[in-house]
Amino acid sequence: MFPAAVRDMLRRLLGHNLMLSLGLGIVLIMSLAAVCAPLLAPYPPTALHLDHILEPPSSRFWLGTDRLGRDVFSRLLYGGRVSLWVGFVAVGISISIGTVLGLVSGYFRRWVDEAIMRLVDIMLCFPSFFLILAVIAFLEPDLTNIMVVIGLTSWMGVTRLVRAETLSLREREFVAAARLAGSPTRRILFRHILPNALAPVLITATLGVAGAILVESSLSFLGLGVQPPTASWGNMLMEGKTVIESAPWLSVYPGLAILITVLGYNLLGESLRDLLDPRLRQ
Repeated sequence: MFPAAVRDMLRRLLGHNLMLSLGLGIVLIMSLAAVCAPLLAPYPPTALHLDHILEPPSSRFWLGTDRLGRDVFSRLLYGGRVSLWVGFVAVGISISIGTVLGLVSGYFRRWVDEAIMRLVDIMLCFPSFFLILAVIAFLEPDLTNIMVVIGLTSWMGVTRLVRAETLSLREREFVAAARLAGSPTRRILFRHILPNALAPVLITATLGVAGAILVESSLSFLGLGVQPPTASWGNMLMEGKTVIESAPWLSVYPGLAILITVLGYNLLGESLRDLLDPRLRQ
């Protein structure tokens, strides 16, 4: 159980912020549905029902079946696991790289800052999605490669944010005191500066999950992402596009899942920005 003070704080925050409540609710529901997919799915995601090919939604198949007779509801749940996992891992990679480079750049400044910022500028010269497409085209389009490539091409914004916070914090009294006390640089960076620069990192991470889900879905839709028979929302859309007129449920439900999930993370990220960024509160 949460302490009473924490419960009261959450009640005040959620009760007075509709966007935060809605975004957090969507994120929790979609995450729980993905985690509990083995318990909620009535059938295995690859189970074939050849007597029920392209069957519309019914009491047996709640969201219908696809061209191989697979249950769309079950595949939607398992596809959510893949899409959310890609989002979390890719954002974890980008946040880790961006945070370390931002701390180093803002703290040491001079030629270190110049080198890292020029690297950021070079990376930003290339549209990230086309850069991801180019890299994936040379690699095997499996889940691990997708997560790593998305993470390695989306750290630049985090680096800039953390660098700006570090430049401001490095001149504060508590950092100067730690420096005078003989604290090693690593301790100053990760024990004194980083905890005070986490707000923009948290906001960026929340919004980044939505972006990573969209990128993965786009890659899978183009056939360069998660490969069948593994279910993901993007390849479910790809499989449904050829029969969209006769079996619209194959495209509608994965599209709605992407829309609702991305909306939830964007609402949550924007709400956290309003709460955690003092400049916006003013």
